[in-house]
Amino acid sequence: MDTKDVAYLLNDLIENSRDGALGFAECAKHVQSQELKSLFTERSAACERAAQELESCLARYGGRADSGGTAAGALHRGWVSLRGNLSAHSDLAMLEECERGEDAGVARYRNALQKELPPDVRELLQRHYDGARRTHDQIKALRERYRAQTA
Repeated sequence: MDTKDVAYLLNDLIENSRDGALGFAECAKHVQSQELKSLFTERSAACERAAQELESCLARYGGRADSGGTAAGALHRGWVSLRGNLSAHSDLAMLEECERGEDAGVARYRNALQKELPPDVRELLQRHYDGARRTHDQIKALRERYRAQTA
């Protein structure tokens, strides 16, 4: 993979991380549970840190990060807000949306890791992928717990 392709890939993952940060922050605004509010706020900050790490890596490859998130991320956040309004911002609805967002993030990292990458980039992306999977699994377990409580 040439330097230009690495920069493009890193920019895509920076946008993904920013989308995650904004999405978790949006969900944190709508939940009632202090447990979920704390989790979503912490995950938002973790996504911001991930974006910063990716930006540093991108700079080593001569690139500059694009600003903002993606159109798909903005659409998802709009859906989170709409769904929250329709479901009275239920904690379960916000968990379902966070899980859906994490599904997309995990898939983007998985796809990136299938490419030929410089060792330092591969190590960073693998660490981020592992973190995204842990977050996904945590949110899924919480979603299952909240679903069982409402059944």
